[in-house]
Amino acid sequence: PAYPGERLAYMVEDAGLGVVLAGRSVAGVVPVGVPVVVLEDVWAELESCPDTAPDSDGTCDDLAYVMYTSGSTGRPKGVAVTHADVTALALDSRFARGHECVLMHSPQAFDASTYELWAPLLSGGRAVALPQGAALTSESLRELTAAHGITAVFMTTALFHLFAEEDPGCAEGLRELWTGGEPVRADAVRHVRAACPELVVVDVYGPTETTTFATCYRMEPQDPTPEVLPIGRALDNTRVVVLDRSLQPVPAGVAGELYIGGAGLARGYLGRPELTAEAFVADPFGSGGRLYKTGDLVRLMPGGDIEVLGRVDDQVKIRGFRVEPGEIETALTQHPAVRGATVLVRGERSARRLVAYVVSDGKVTPGDLKSYLGERLPAYMVPGVFVLLDALPLTPNGKVDTAALAALPWEEHASPAGEFVAPRNDVEERLAQIWQDTLGTSRPVGVHDDFFALGGDSILSLQVVFRAKQCGL
Repeated sequence: PAYPGERLAYMVEDAGLGVVLAGRSVAGVVPVGVPVVVLEDVWAELESCPDTAPDSDGTCDDLAYVMYTSGSTGRPKGVAVTHADVTALALDSRFARGHECVLMHSPQAFDASTYELWAPLLSGGRAVALPQGAALTSESLRELTAAHGITAVFMTTALFHLFAEEDPGCAEGLRELWTGGEPVRADAVRHVRAACPELVVVDVYGPTETTTFATCYRMEPQDPTPEVLPIGRALDNTRVVVLDRSLQPVPAGVAGELYIGGAGLARGYLGRPELTAEAFVADPFGSGGRLYKTGDLVRLMPGGDIEVLGRVDDQVKIRGFRVEPGEIETALTQHPAVRGATVLVRGERSARRLVAYVVSDGKVTPGDLKSYLGERLPAYMVPGVFVLLDALPLTPNGKVDTAALAALPWEEHASPAGEFVAPRNDVEERLAQIWQDTLGTSRPVGVHDDFFALGGDSILSLQVVFRAKQCGL
């Protein structure tokens, strides 16, 4: 419901929706022209319906959902996932024990929700929903675990790193903690395992196109923590191979691209046969199946686990969300005052953020650009910082010189326009210092500054709250 209206309208049209089911509080955001059934108005009718499925002509190969991911061409891609795909994930043997009660806190538009809902329910377990409007904090995780007997939780790498730094004992009482979406730091894992010695920590990997999870690296309480965490091995009925550009296997230790096949492989991209053909290739080993081309550069380690080395394209991960910088750049260049744009990731660890380098005619401000993108893209895709340039630096062959852009200072641009007002008392000084430390900037913070205009996001805001509580504020 928080997506911009333009984005929602595109998804409704692209998916060919015939009806939308919605709660009354969010029914108003549904684009005009689509019938809406307000759930509160039909509860009595729903309660009178049979609790068993009617006979139908449906099969396990029918669609269960379409989930949209960022697209490099400027158009989001709808990943078409079937009932068989969801079942293949939920019935993996790794969920047979330890996942009897799973915390459901991910947005339904994020593929982790597939695990959170169906892994426990299809095995006779329970899914405990985070209260509406609440954020998952270390404090709420403790409270929910104690109140509901939660046994397992998945959290994005960024949130895991935050909890590991601020409150590593918050996972006490859980049996398993799964984390992934970006590379997981070994020091963060050590902090959590030291505070929760009975906890099983799992580094998990999987694109939306392979129905949430495809591989995992499991660390039992007695296992050491590797210096570099691999993404492990394939889940049940999943096949992973490391290939070169000619789709030939590479030896162990040699870098290649990761391809995934087997159960759980999505049907493809809804209504995008050309993109489906590019990403879902015929298995070159004669099985008659398909392999998904992940774009991740990996190597097979001697023991059989897989280690991620980077990307073979420009895709990045921000707080667990896949982001194609090209989609943001396309949206920016549609602004009438913008003549060119490049988007990079800057900052380290929890302070990583999207920075947009923009060439304009001088009649636009960073605030204008942020508002413009906010009307077209989800919040996680809107850069926190906009750097206005006279021209983009180019390499000798005429391409944008991203190395030169990365060398430019950007922190001074991470601030809204307006007069700087220094902190006026001890409380404001301490809060300003917390903001400065959390954002990883040496630039002074003023009392009228906007946290999100400075490059902050939802994960960093949790860190600010935690540090403020520690200081008694």
